[in-house]
Amino acid sequence: MRDPYDVLGVAKTASAPEIKKAFRSLAKKYHPDQNKNDPKAKEKFAEANSAYEILGDEKKKAQFDRGEIDAEGKPRFTGFEGFGAGPGGGYRGQRGPGGPGGAEHFEFHFGGDAPGGGRAGFDPSDIFADLFGAGGGARRGARAPRRGEDVALQVTISLAEAVKGGSTRVFLPTGRTLDVNIPVGIEDGKQIRLRGQGHAAPPGGEPGDAIVTVKVAPDPLFTIAGRDLKLDLPIAFYEAVLGAKVAAPTLSGQVELTVPAGSNGGRVLRLRGKGLPAADGKPAGDLYVTLRVVLPEGADAELEAFAQKWRTAKPYDPRKGM
Repeated sequence: MRDPYDVLGVAKTASAPEIKKAFRSLAKKYHPDQNKNDPKAKEKFAEANSAYEILGDEKKKAQFDRGEIDAEGKPRFTGFEGFGAGPGGGYRGQRGPGGPGGAEHFEFHFGGDAPGGGRAGFDPSDIFADLFGAGGGARRGARAPRRGEDVALQVTISLAEAVKGGSTRVFLPTGRTLDVNIPVGIEDGKQIRLRGQGHAAPPGGEPGDAIVTVKVAPDPLFTIAGRDLKLDLPIAFYEAVLGAKVAAPTLSGQVELTVPAGSNGGRVLRLRGKGLPAADGKPAGDLYVTLRVVLPEGADAELEAFAQKWRTAKPYDPRKGM
């Protein structure tokens, strides 16, 4: 990979906001959604992401500037300061069994009388414990290889997609795309883990995971409350007074809802099992219908006369006790 500074087009003295601005500009320019017919754009998008993984992380940026890691974030081995300062000092690297590609074997010489040239009581493997994560070298055994970092993603689906399930496409920071299966009846905020789809690991380790948070977009009719749904249903004033059977929408189509006579606006009726469908061992949710009394549009002389007569003959205070 090219130098990340060159990829983002910024100087080494660039500030964090300048680096972020440069990355966003490139990501927007080369995003796969905007360049579906340009395969090179996908490569440039991935390259910009990789560069920002280095320069957008204060710690990694400092390591890169000091030459401790390369443009891919992999450690660079540059030797150890201080070795060889005394007589006979230094170290010699040799290939282990198997020739090229085999394990690297190091012999240390510190000018002492202990076997192998080391000082009595000194174990060079401790140095490797700090550098490569080995828990005390051969004395105490090696630690498990480090995993790569997880990637946090978010997708937004419609309520209909949450109810029926299906699949949706996500874009990884590496530039790759994946189709994620959406389970039937998934709840808002549910997370889906994609094993091994995160950042690469150091040599010998496993890649991280991609953790996708699913958000359900607002629906024009229904409001989500866990596995339950809420619906505001307009009714005429005479339906509220006299009672009626009215059509009410649900996720599975319209149903006939009975409005009891004398229903006030704000009354809530419950339709069992008409919320999100059963999933993950949980039962189906319910649909809570709130009645909203709506007067006809425009002036109506008869209705006004009736209201005035009622106000004179049978006044009442609906706000009593407030």
